Amino acid sequence: MREYGLIGRSLAHSFSPAYFADRFAALGLTTHCRYDAFELPTLAELPALLNAHPRLAGLNVTIPYKELVKPYLHALAPTAQRAGAVNTIEFAADGRLIGHNTDLEGFSTALDELLADRPAPARALILGHGGAAKAVEAVLKARNIAHLFVSRNPLAAGLAYEEISPAILRHHGLIINTTPVGTWPDVATCPALPYEALTPAHYLFDLVYNPAETEFLRRGRAAGAQGMNGQRMLEVQAEAAWRIWTGAA
Repeated sequence: MREYGLIGRSLAHSFSPAYFADRFAALGLTTHCRYDAFELPTLAELPALLNAHPRLAGLNVTIPYKELVKPYLHALAPTAQRAGAVNTIEFAADGRLIGHNTDLEGFSTALDELLADRPAPARALILGHGGAAKAVEAVLKARNIAHLFVSRNPLAAGLAYEEISPAILRHHGLIINTTPVGTWPDVATCPALPYEALTPAHYLFDLVYNPAETEFLRRGRAAGAQGMNGQRMLEVQAEAAWRIWTGAA
């Protein structure tokens, strides 16, 4: 049996195991493939995991290891080099572990659907500065969308949340939440923004998918903004990962 899985620190509510279970059932592979969630308190436990599961044929990577996993790999594919982060690990036939980033394809496809053939806003705010944020940044750069990072760390590049004024929000028509803020069970929380400054000309994208409508999206839609959660992005990136693992990419 070929094994696949997800590594991260907290995976109790991950989308991936159920998604791939359905995928294997649809393909008639339930007796040939399995997908498990592997919670790792630290990445130092990754080598032991690999030794314990010699049939592993592919891994996904999530918070907080998308950047930290790079030293454990033999090579980075162009997508991971562009994003500066890894969310998919290929187990190559020669034994090498190769890092890929399918979040690029996932976010790009979902963003196209959110915009629905309308012109993209000229400026964007990226909330957060982790591995997922870097994939988002790579897509925005490719589309020539000017962007700023927003972080809780006032010393980080970009802006602190306290600096986001209504004027700044009005001049940034696309806002992407790459943080876990608002994820179940903390569904009442949301990034600290002046939501009253949002308009129907704004687009909000939340990488969170559980719940389907986060407080971030709810407040945006209350102001008339268009919004999308991270479900579509997850589906597309998972399909891209499957193509890499099966050699169809």
